This record gives sequence, structure tokens and C-alpha cells, in this order.
Amino acid sequence: MKLWRAFVLMWLAMTLAGCGINTIPTYDEQVKAAWAQVQNQYQRRADLVPNLVNTVQGFADQEREVLVAVTEARAKVGSIQAGEDILDNPEKFKQFEQAQSQLGSALQRLMVVVERYPELKSNQNFLALQSQLEGTENRIAVARRDYIEAVRKYNTEIRTFPGRIWHSLLYSELEQRENFEATTENAEQAPTVNFE
Repeated sequence: MKLWRAFVLMWLAMTLAGCGINTIPTYDEQVKAAWAQVQNQYQRRADLVPNLVNTVQGFADQEREVLVAVTEARAKVGSIQAGEDILDNPEKFKQFEQAQSQLGSALQRLMVVVERYPELKSNQNFLALQSQLEGTENRIAVARRDYIEAVRKYNTEIRTFPGRIWHSLLYSELEQRENFEATTENAEQAPTVNFE
């Protein structure tokens, strides 16, 4: 009888190990890791902004309004604490994304200002910073894409069979994760380019 119980317990353990009982926590950790990478790239951008502003300021002192907007947007991004709890708080998540969007918009306005200063555009320090910033924006896009995919896998797992069962029995405290949304109005429409 003891041998039979041991066999049943071993069979049950092997069955449970192969049926996805650990999938939900695994996907949850992937979401957290992907979010950490998004934050890492946002921090990289935030670290570059002061150097970029200082470089432009030396050439374009009269463009103070744009420089102030960039500095304020960066400060706003820095004031929002984006810890792990942001993933469980949809409102805080949206606030964080809005602040990041405002910083991105301010940086775009700064690049328009730079076009007015040919000597700035050819300055090696500025070119290096601009290249770093462009690379960072690309890294942010990749990190966000990876986060979106991790959230998709996680949310799908807790909403489909057999993950839904494991979620209700063992992981009910784990909520669905928020995903990124377009922060620009009419983002789904291609911009109009007019050379007149």
C-alpha cells in the first residue's frame, strides 16, 4: 500500500510539473523583467537629457522656452516613482507613460530648434549626444515591444485553459497587467508631410 501511495504521489508530482503550474509565475517574472528593461532605457534617456540641454544651451541661449520645457518634462519624469507596484496600478502606469510622452515631445521640439543652428548641428559633442539619444529612443521602442509581448503571454495564460484554473486556485492575487497605449491623439494615422 505504501508503494502504491508513493507511486501515485510521484505520478501526481510529475503530472503537475508538466501541466503548466509554474507558467503563471514564470510569465509574471518575465513581465517584471521586461518592465525593468523599459525603465532602464527611460533612465538612460533621462540621464542624457541634461547633457543635451547644456550643449544646446551654449549655442541657442535665446531658445530658453524649449530648453525649459525639456528640463521640466525630465523633472516630471524623475518625480514619478516607477517601482514594481506601477504594474498593478493602472492610473499610476498611465501617469508614468504620460510623463514619458511629454518628455519625448519636448525632445522633438528641441530637435526642431537645433535645425536653426547650423554650427550646433556640426558640433561634435552635440552630434554624439544626438546619436546617443536616437539610439536610446530605438532601445525604448524595443524594450516596450518586449514588454508588450511579455504582458500578452502573461494575460493570455491567466485567461485560457489550463492557466485559468491554476490562476484561480493558486495565483488569484496576480492581476492582469496593463499594457502601453498610444499617447498621441490620432496616432494610428500617418502624419502629413508638406514641403510647401
